[in-house]
Parts: sequence; C-alpha cells; structure tokens
Amino acid sequence: MHTRTPFRRAAALLCLLGCLLVGANRPAQAQKIVLQGFWWDYWNSNYPNGWANYIAQLAPRLKAMGIDAVWLPPSVKNGNQGNGYSPFDNYDLGDKYQKGFVGTRLGTKDELLRAVAILHANGIEVVQDIVLNHVDGAGSQSGAGGQDPAAWEDYTTSKYKNFRYVSYTKPAAAEDAANYLARNGRFSKNWQNFNPNPGNNSTSGDWNAVYFGPDVSYYNGSYGQSSNATYNPTQTADYMRNNTRDWLVWYKKQVGFDGVRLDAVKHFPDFAMEDFLYNMQSNAGWANGGATMFAVGEWVGSSAQMDGWVANVQNRAGTFDFSLRNGIYNIVSQGGNFDLGSLPGYQQGTRVVNIGGTYVHRTVPFVNNHDTFRPTTDTNGNYTGWNTGSELAPHIDPSDGRLSAAYAAALALDGSPQIFFEDLFNVGTTSKRFVHQPTSTTDLPTRSDLENLIWCHQNLHFKDGAYKVRGQAADHLVIERSTKAIIGINDNWSTWQNTTVSCDFAPGTVLKDYSGANGTATVTVSGSQTVAINTPPCNGTASGGRRGYSVWAPTGIGTNYTKAALSTTQEWELADDLGDSHASSLKQGGQLPAASTALRTAGRIYSAASKTITYTLYPTDATRSLTIALYNSAGTLVSSKTGTGTLTGTYTPSTAGWITLKAKNASTTNPAQRAFVKATYTAPTAVVGSMTARGTNPTDEQGAKADLTTGLSVYPNPTSAGHIEFTVQTPAERTVTVRLYDLTGRLVHTQTEQLYAGSNELRLKVTTLPAGVYQLSVPELNRSSKVLVR
Repeated sequence: MHTRTPFRRAAALLCLLGCLLVGANRPAQAQKIVLQGFWWDYWNSNYPNGWANYIAQLAPRLKAMGIDAVWLPPSVKNGNQGNGYSPFDNYDLGDKYQKGFVGTRLGTKDELLRAVAILHANGIEVVQDIVLNHVDGAGSQSGAGGQDPAAWEDYTTSKYKNFRYVSYTKPAAAEDAANYLARNGRFSKNWQNFNPNPGNNSTSGDWNAVYFGPDVSYYNGSYGQSSNATYNPTQTADYMRNNTRDWLVWYKKQVGFDGVRLDAVKHFPDFAMEDFLYNMQSNAGWANGGATMFAVGEWVGSSAQMDGWVANVQNRAGTFDFSLRNGIYNIVSQGGNFDLGSLPGYQQGTRVVNIGGTYVHRTVPFVNNHDTFRPTTDTNGNYTGWNTGSELAPHIDPSDGRLSAAYAAALALDGSPQIFFEDLFNVGTTSKRFVHQPTSTTDLPTRSDLENLIWCHQNLHFKDGAYKVRGQAADHLVIERSTKAIIGINDNWSTWQNTTVSCDFAPGTVLKDYSGANGTATVTVSGSQTVAINTPPCNGTASGGRRGYSVWAPTGIGTNYTKAALSTTQEWELADDLGDSHASSLKQGGQLPAASTALRTAGRIYSAASKTITYTLYPTDATRSLTIALYNSAGTLVSSKTGTGTLTGTYTPSTAGWITLKAKNASTTNPAQRAFVKATYTAPTAVVGSMTARGTNPTDEQGAKADLTTGLSVYPNPTSAGHIEFTVQTPAERTVTVRLYDLTGRLVHTQTEQLYAGSNELRLKVTTLPAGVYQLSVPELNRSSKVLVR
C-alpha cells in the first residue's frame, strides 16, 4: 500500500471544502445506533476468554431492539490476555500460541470471525476498536528478550522495546531470550520505533510524550535495528507508518469489520491517522469501507479541539462528542438545576458532512462508555461504589432517574448515538453480572426507557428529519426531527413540562406520545403549525414509568425498521511470517511448501445451511497449478477447485456449521509460494450446537479450554508503587498467592487472596517500591503481567 502524494492530499482537501457542514434544515442520512458491546473489565464465566461467543449469542436480541452496529473491543493479542488495550502482536487475533496462551479475551480467531459473521447475519455492522498509539508486553512469556540495553531511556518502560512474534516457521519452542529474539513474525518492532528515538528526540506534547509505553512514533525518521535480536531485518524510513497502514488493510480484510473506533487519537499525529483512514476507506481493494465508512476517534477535549482534529483528518472520521457529554453530565450531576435549554450549545460544530450527496453523521453523542464508567463490585458483580480515579470523565449512574432524559438528548441531537452496554442492560444489580446467559431476558434485563428510545429513534426515523431546536427552557428542551418526531426532554424531578412550539408537521396532523408517558392522549397540530408538547418528570410516576422524555409523532406508526441480513467476506493470507505451527495454536498459516502437495489451513468460516459460499484462491505465482479445498466439520472434503491463476468455486452446505478452508500445490514440482484465500458467505443468525471453536482434536481442545479460563490485567499501568490495582478472573472460588518479582527475578512481595468465581478486583499491598519494571504473578492460575512502577 502507498500513501497519497501531496497533490492528491490537496485535491482531497479541496473536495472536502465543498462538502462541509450541512445546514440545520437539511436531512441527514448514514447514521447508526452503535452499542458498545462490552464494559471495561468485561467477563462472563459461561464464556471465559470467549467474549466473541457471548456477543454471537446476544446478536438476535440486538437485532430485535434495532441496534445498527456493535462496537467490539480490541481483538489483537495482549501480553496478559487483558481487555485489549495493551496490544502486543498486531497479527495475532487469537490463533498463535504466545505468552502461554492462544486466544484473546474475545476467544480464538475462529470465534472472532464467527461473531462478526453472526452479527452480519442479523443485519448488524461491526465497529472494531483499534489501538494505534502504543504497544505493550515486550518479551516472551517470562519477559525474556524484551529488553534492548541500547534503547534510549524513557523512564517508564525500562527499555522493554524488542517486539518479536511467533510465526508459522518460528513457533514458541521455548520461552527464553534466544528463542524470543529469533522469532520472525510479521511487523517486528525495535526501540527506535517508539518515543524517544533519534528521528524524534522529543517526549513533550501529546504526540511525543510517554503516556502508555512504549508509545509509537509515526515520524519518518523513527526506524532502526535492535542491538541484541538475532532476527533483525533492516528497517527503512516511515517504518511504523507504512507497516501500520499495511496491517490495517490486512486487518479489515481478515476480520471483515465495517467501521472503526480509534483509541486515544490525540496521542499520535493527525497526518498518520488520516493516512490510515484513507487506506481503509479507499485503498483496501474489495474491502474498501468507502468515504461514508463509520469512523470515530476518541479525542478528549473541547468542541474546537475536536473539530480541529476532524478537519485535520479531512473529515474521514468524527469524534465522540465530549463537549456535549459535559452538558449531558450536567443534566444528572446538577440534580435538575442545569439550564437544559442550553444543551444544544454544548455540541461540537462538525457534526454532519455532505459526502457525494449523502449526509453523514460524523459526531457520536454518548452518555457513558468503558472509560467513564468504572464501578467497584461485590463478588456477584453488584455495584458497591466507583473507582473514580480510573475514570476518564465522571460516570453517570444508570440507576439515576435522569439517565433517560440524558439518552433522549443523545438520540435526538445530531449524530450516531452510542449506547453503553451497562446502561442498556442491567448487569450491576442482578447478582448475575458474571454468570448470566445473554439470551436470557430475566438474567440480563434491559432498561425499558432506553429500549423504548431506541425503538422510537429507529421506527420514527429521527435522523431522516432535519434537526431543529423548537423549545429551550430551563427544565424543558424540545427538539424536532422535521416531520418525523418531536422529542421533549425534562430534567425536573417531579413537575411535568408543557410547552407550545412551532413544528413542520402539517396543520391537523394528530400526534401521539410514543414513549407512552401520556397514555393514549393525542395532540393536534394547529392551523399555524404549533403544537403543545407535554413531557413527564424524572421520578417515574408517568404512565409506563417513563422518566423525563416524550416522543411525539403521527399516529398509526408501528414497528417498521428492519435490517436485512448481511453477508460476510473475509480473507486469509498464507505466508510463513503469519500464523503459527505450534501444537497448541490453531495451526493456520504458512505458505504453500516447495516440492510438496501438503495442505495448509487458511482458516475457518461458520456458514448457514442452504446459503451459498463463494470461495477464491489468489496465487502469487499464477503459472503453477494449485488446489483450494473446503472441508466440513467431520473433516470430509466437500468442494474443491484445481488449476492455474485465480480459482473460484461455490458450495452450498445442507447444514449450518464450520467449514475449513485449505490450499496446496497441485504438483510436487512447484516451488513455494504465498497465497490468499477469500470466502463470501452468510452465517446463521445464532450459533448452532456447541460454541467451542478452539481445538483441532480433542486433546488440543481440552488443553485450550484449560488455558483460556483465567485472566489477569493491571490498571492503570504504568502505576505508582502504592496504587497497584489488578483484576483476576477465575471460573471457581479458590485461594491464590500473588507474587511480585523485580527484573532480577527476586521476589519482592507476596500476599494471599481469596478469589471468587468471576472477576476479582485486588490491590497489591506495597508502598515503597523503586521505579522500574516488575512481574506480577499468580502461579495457581498460570498468569502473569508486567507492571511498570513510576
């Protein structure tokens, strides 16, 4: 892949100058309701380290509610099998045996791809969370080989900046430094790729400071070689930018996601982000997301700062509207004393853009997310308080009566609203946070106000109507989505608000309140196109228990919002520097071997019955005869194609289930070559039979299950000696010993803890450790994590 020339950048900018903000009187399209499909320390003991399976089971409920897209957590391998925000290997999606395990917190690569396909089958798009500003966990399972003594000191990472990865030709045969430093997996990284380095000798400012460690440097001169690695290929200028661009295109093709959520975008250059977005949208071949692809960056700041970032990435992405969120928080925190009518003034300016005649909602209003919502819980997962020191912005308690008013505003104003999992679903007061089944409406209940608001937004088609502020009072904000709906928002605890407003509905139009708060009462638009809007208080005394909102639209509208099933296309690359041949891995990858007709496994798909699969093999040497073959779950060959050049075939399974894609040389006279395998298929709308997708034989599967039942993550990391907090998951109650070692292997602290089934939040009881890198270990669970003490 290549980035654009300066001329092409200028031309693109001039084009966008002609498609700036849409006026308030213009309807806007291409918006979505996006569910954040996880919470910060997401866990369910029925799906240990298998969140993709959990989401696959939840998908039919989300379709019924009208969810357009699900935001999935980062899915690349973390060194500590954490929640995704400490990425280790970009090209490991849960298929390689590294750090002592195979799957990620989401599960194996097969399970991740299945979840994407099942969401698609339910008409739901997938928004992939992507972390681009740092990587973490250099070294083998024990940390061996991760340190480069020649690295410049950043006073945070103790020079742990050698990143080497297993591959099909170099599996983890041992966990010592020699084995680690010889691993040749794709996109190895050296200390010069991180701040500070000779090409960017700065640690000041958001783009350069060492916040997370090691922090990626996307500058042209940030490249070089390791001083002690044996696999040590020469790097060239723009190494990190070029390789990240290539990885993102690979990632989009491999997973088949539809949009992106971009983490901490203020912490790396805007020019790099614009480059990456362009390539995912317009330079990814068949996987192009297009100019209207959903993309949102996490830029925490003022409206002007967020708008500046959006302009700098040439409107290829929007931002979470943190400015609006400040106003939404005031609705709750000020207990009804906030001037509700001022809320529209909190919105960021760049909200909707005209892209080729399509008005695209680039801004994302939100109430809570995983960074603003950090509860402390008891052993059953019930809320006991708040870990406010870890919150990026103050939380809004979902039990607060004004939550519904806050969401009514988020859904009524411009943008693609994001719904937080713990707001829509009650997992904090049921004693079943860690043990519920996602299919159970009893064990995983929804908050009816939010479910109703989603129904109204979708079936009344809010965003098809132009956005107009119709009434602004201290306790009553009235928004019209022109000729679609009028939304009243009231933050008063006990008093109804009634306001007569102008509207675009024709005189004589009869409107009813689809929230149900006003019962069966209707209102009629006057001859001068005014109408009285009656909105209930927040105390839940209105009909149906509605709190703080009303939604008025013409009578006679029923459920009409449906999303057609989406097919899924995913592509695997067979190459020696990808995949893994270790016995505990998924054993996928590897190029077609020379002088051999041995099969190589590309991957697996999960197909519906009676739905046609189209499969294609793209060779890199079109003169050689190759074979692509499909095998069912019983290992029976069900379809194949042999020949030279691009090979395409179809197969229609009679039953739903796994299909394995394999390829080989058709002749023993062939040389080795890389190849690409692509499949387009439709998954069933729910998992049929067993959820397990981890093993290739019974022994492997049992080992994988045992390996994927526990997790350990430290947050925040880096941390201070007196504030080392970590989370441990375990499927059963047990007593463990927590140990902390320094870099020499000396045991510096130990403590005993009683763990309960599910997620356990603990604090290390130490206060006087010198700054440096430590290893936190729970040997009974075979889990460890690097801890950076400042």
